[in-house]
Amino acid sequence: MHVVADVGGIPGKDCNGFCKYCYFRKVKEIKVFGCAHCLPNKVGCERCSKGVADSQSEFKSPFEVFSNVQNTIMMNMGMGEVIADISGGGDISCYPHLESLTAQFNQFSIKSHLGYSCGKGISDREIASRLINNGVEEATFTVFSTDPKLRQQWVRDKHPEEALNACRIFCENIKLTGASVIIPGVNDGDVLRQTCDDLESWGAKGFILMRFANTFNEGLILGNEPILKDHESQPVEEFGQLVKDLNNEYNFRITGTPLCDPETGGPFAIAKDENQIFLQFIKPVTGEATIITSKIAAPYIQNIFDKLEVESVNVVAVEKEIACLITKEDLETLDLSEIKDAVILPGRSFVHQLDAERILSADGIERIVGRGPDTLTVDGELSIDLTDENVIERELEDFNDLVDAINFFGMRRL
Repeated sequence: MHVVADVGGIPGKDCNGFCKYCYFRKVKEIKVFGCAHCLPNKVGCERCSKGVADSQSEFKSPFEVFSNVQNTIMMNMGMGEVIADISGGGDISCYPHLESLTAQFNQFSIKSHLGYSCGKGISDREIASRLINNGVEEATFTVFSTDPKLRQQWVRDKHPEEALNACRIFCENIKLTGASVIIPGVNDGDVLRQTCDDLESWGAKGFILMRFANTFNEGLILGNEPILKDHESQPVEEFGQLVKDLNNEYNFRITGTPLCDPETGGPFAIAKDENQIFLQFIKPVTGEATIITSKIAAPYIQNIFDKLEVESVNVVAVEKEIACLITKEDLETLDLSEIKDAVILPGRSFVHQLDAERILSADGIERIVGRGPDTLTVDGELSIDLTDENVIERELEDFNDLVDAINFFGMRRL
């Protein structure tokens, strides 16, 4: 049983300062978007305002964090071994009570997993050993590069050698997954291969490559683009090929976000020709609807419906590359002549129902707007811990939820 232990924290404030490439850098104000969780007559809620900017709260007291975990465990009694997934809006290595919190968990036989951390709070190389003794058995470490000078410059790490030594100790003793935002011309090429060499030799279990986002269409929806004026993002297809090439070169598992996971075939593993046999487990489509999704996801989803020989559904892509980051501005760019009378939006998109209905009915046709499931595939950040069978099972479940939404909102009129 995994229980989230949210320690809070605000990006830029509770992480010893922004990394140069940070998604949240340059955010000047909290925007309000609207989403499926808002009240019907009000645009804005915690999720689509402070939640988007990861600024709900400063670091919490260890008592509050531990109490929240205890309450979750009590409500789910009989779930077996408990693992606390420690995460937050800041860098959890900067959480001043991290050692005492993990020690308290360990006292109650609760093992700990450390969520994403840049390690910027590590000024003492022995902290990794102490955390391991406190029952930390897994960590995700945003290494960026194993070159201390690059870490100092780009991660703005005041103690890069200590952080990298802690990363190495974690690799040698527990399950560590490395992570790096790949910035072309900075930590790619030979620098990236050196980082892969080091992580593999240290004993890392895997490495997640993250494509750098620098524009609104790439996912910067907080009004802070560009983060880096003199740097362009790597084309999506080129980034996906980089992940495949490195995964073939090294003996540990390498995945990418938004593309790809070479071991499972994700994202959208069920769209691959060799997995077409699994499409027989998708429910019949009886409704008629338009699916609005991202530029990256659209070809995969359309491919699946083509293989199912479904003609009552069409897939329309916005320019946004990540479907869960679609906003009302994306919908305003669509050609409504391509949109059917029923529309399915991504479940996690940042669009209020009132805005969606207004924008998608602007041509005088009153359209029904429904929401699909939160996800349709498993991102490389999550699939690195899954098998290809796990991914296909999850995708079939999600896709059947999508078909349910199509059949409900897109009921054909007699």
